[in-house]
Amino acid sequence: MINLTSQQLAIRDAPIPGRIALSGPAGSGKTTVGVERMLHLVRQGVFANSILVLTPQRTLANPYYNSLQQNSLPAGGQVSLLTVGGLARRAVDLFWPLAAENGGFTHIDQPPVFLTLETAQYHMAHLVRPLLDEGYFESVVIDRNRLYSQILDNLNKAAFVGFPNTEISARLDSAWAGDNAQRRVFSDVQECANRFRKYCLDNNMLDFSLQMETFWNVLWPNPIVHNYLTQSYQHLIYDNPEEDVPRAHDLILDWLPDLTSSLFIFDQGGGYRQFLGADPESAMRLRQQCDQDLILDTSFVMSPQINSLVTAFDRVFSASQLPASQANPEIDQALEFPISFPASTRFFPQMLEWVSNEIFYLIHDHKVPPSEIVVLAPFLSDSLRFSLVNRLESQNIPTRSHRPSRSLRDEPASQALLTLAALAHPSWNIHPSIFDVAYAFLFCIQDMDLVRTQLLASIVYRYKDMSLSPFDLIKPDIQDRITFTFGNRYAQLKKWLDSYRQESAQPFDHFMRRLFGEILSQPGFGFHNNYDAARVATSLIESIRKFRLAMDPAYSFQTGSSLDLGREYIHLLDDGVLAAQYLESWKPGLQEAVLIAPAHTFLMMNQPAKVQFWLDPGSNGWVERLNQPLTHPYVLSRNWERSSVTGNHIWTDADEVAANKKTLARFVSGLLHRCRGRLYLGISNFGENGFEQRGALLRTFQHVFQNEK
Repeated sequence: MINLTSQQLAIRDAPIPGRIALSGPAGSGKTTVGVERMLHLVRQGVFANSILVLTPQRTLANPYYNSLQQNSLPAGGQVSLLTVGGLARRAVDLFWPLAAENGGFTHIDQPPVFLTLETAQYHMAHLVRPLLDEGYFESVVIDRNRLYSQILDNLNKAAFVGFPNTEISARLDSAWAGDNAQRRVFSDVQECANRFRKYCLDNNMLDFSLQMETFWNVLWPNPIVHNYLTQSYQHLIYDNPEEDVPRAHDLILDWLPDLTSSLFIFDQGGGYRQFLGADPESAMRLRQQCDQDLILDTSFVMSPQINSLVTAFDRVFSASQLPASQANPEIDQALEFPISFPASTRFFPQMLEWVSNEIFYLIHDHKVPPSEIVVLAPFLSDSLRFSLVNRLESQNIPTRSHRPSRSLRDEPASQALLTLAALAHPSWNIHPSIFDVAYAFLFCIQDMDLVRTQLLASIVYRYKDMSLSPFDLIKPDIQDRITFTFGNRYAQLKKWLDSYRQESAQPFDHFMRRLFGEILSQPGFGFHNNYDAARVATSLIESIRKFRLAMDPAYSFQTGSSLDLGREYIHLLDDGVLAAQYLESWKPGLQEAVLIAPAHTFLMMNQPAKVQFWLDPGSNGWVERLNQPLTHPYVLSRNWERSSVTGNHIWTDADEVAANKKTLARFVSGLLHRCRGRLYLGISNFGENGFEQRGALLRTFQHVFQNEK
C-alpha cells in the first residue's frame, strides 16, 4: 500500500468531471498520482475500458502496467495504455476500408502492412541503393543505415509537425547558410522521401509517418471514427505530454470537449525527446485548458545535498552564457556537495580503473545494491562498454547495459545466434568465418575459454559446406586439451543442428525460439541463467517475427517472389539498421546488476538510482547533438515555423550554442533529480579518443564550485 501525501490524495480523489494539470520535477510523485487516479476511477465505478492512459513512449507506461497487474479491480474491461502512435495504428487497422479509400493507397481491397523501424529501413534501402550508384549523396560521409534512418526521420517530422512531406527539402534549404553542395543533398533527401512514400502507397505499406498522417488527416476528421473514439474513451490520463509531438497535442485539444475527466502530468524541465520531435512549448497549450493547475515540488528522491547542487547549477545556467574554457581541466573538491572524483587521472583507462574500484567499495564496503548504481556516458561505444564490463566482472560485479539505438547485429548474443542459424540453413549460402564459429562456441558453450573454442572450431568446421564434424573423430590428445565436458556440450549442439537440417523449413523466428528453448537455455550452455543474453534473444526473436509478418503480405503483390525471409533478415542486419524499440530491453534487470547506459537512455527509463557515475564530463558529447547532415530537429519543428515568419531565418552558430545550453541544463537537472545519494565524476585529462577535455559540462562544474567558494 502506497502512503500518499494529503496533496496527492486530493488529486487522486478530485471530483468528476474536471480537468487537472499536474506538474513538478522528476521524483515528486506525479506518476504515482497518475497510477492512483487510474485505480481510483475504476474503484468508483468507472468502466476500465473507458479510461485511456497516454504516454509518449511505451516504456513510460510501465508503472501503469505494473499497477494493473498487481491490483485486483472490478469487472469492466481493461484500461487502454497507449501512445498516440499506438492509438493511430489501432484506428487505421480497424477502419482500414475508410483509410485505404481516402488515403491514396493503390490496393484498397488488400489489408495494410505495418512497418517497424527495421522493416522501413529495409524497404528504404531497397529504393535508395540504386540512387547511390547514380551519384546521390556524393558529398555525405555517413553510414548507410544512418542515411536511411535520417530520411525516415524527416518523414516523421513532417507528420509530427503537420507540414506536407513534399516540403522537407525547402525547409532544410531555407535555414542553411553553408556550402551550396549541401543544398543538393537536401534535394536528394526529398527525392528519396517522395519515392519511399509512393512505394508505400503502391504496396499498402504504412511506416510510422504514414500511419500518423493517415490517422490525423483521413480518419480523425471522419465522423464515424471521431464518434467511435470519443464514445470509447471518456477519461484521459496523459503522462509526460512535454515529450510528445505537436500533432498529438492538437489531437487531444480537439478531443477535450468530449472528455468527462482528464489529468495531464508534466515533468518540469522535460523535453529530452526533442530530437525525436517532442515539443514542450506545444504541450503547454493543454495546461492552459485545465480547470486546476497544481504543482508537486517536494522530491521523494533527491537528498538535501543533491538538491543544493541542483540549485547551484540553476544559478549558473541562468547566466547569459556557459562559462569560458579553463586552462586546467581538474576541479577542486566542493565540501558541501556529495560529489567524488579521482585525485589525478591523466588517461582514460586510469579513470575507468578508478570507477570500477569505487563501485567495488560501494558494493562490498558500503553495502549499496548493484541495482542502485548506474554508470552513464554521453555515448556508450563498444570499446568503452567492453573495458568497463571486463573490469567489473573481474571483481565479480554483475552488470547490464542498455543501448536502444544499437543494431541487434552488434550484440554478442545476436552474433552467436545468427551464426548458428546460418549453419542450420546451408541453403542461404551464408558462410560464417571460422572466427564467427569460434565466437559462437565461446558464447553458447558455458565456461569454455577462447583458446579451446578456436582450437575446436579450426578442427570441426568445414567452411565450404558449412558442416561440423563429430567430436569423436578428433585425435585423443586434442580431445584431452578441449576436455570431454566441453566436447559433450559441443556434441549436443551439433546433434541438434544436424537434426534440424533434416526437417522441413520453418519460419525463422520459430527456429530461433526452438534453438533458444531446446538447447541454448539448458544447463551447460551460454544462455542458461544469462538474463542479459536472454533479453537480447527475446528482442531478436520479436524483430524476426515482425519482419516476417511485414514482409509476407508485402510481397503478395509481387507475383513469382521466392524471397527467403531468413536470409533477407540477416542481410538486413548486416546493413547495420537501427533497432526498433523492444519493451523487454527497457525492463529492469531480473538480477542485481550495475546499469551501464547512455545518459539520455537513463533519463527515458525514468528510474532513480542511489549512486550515479558520469563518465568523461569533459566530452562535448554531453552538449553537442549528433551530426545529422540529412535532417535537423530544430528547423523541422513548429517552434522554428513560429520564429521564422519571413521564411528567411538561417540556423547560425548562435542558434546552435543556445540550443546546446538548453540541452545541457535539461540533462543535468534531469539526471540530478533522479539521484538519491551521491554523484561520481569520471574525470581524466585525456578523453576516450585521446583529446584534452574542455567540454561545457566540465566547465560548468568548475563554475559551480568557484561560485560556492
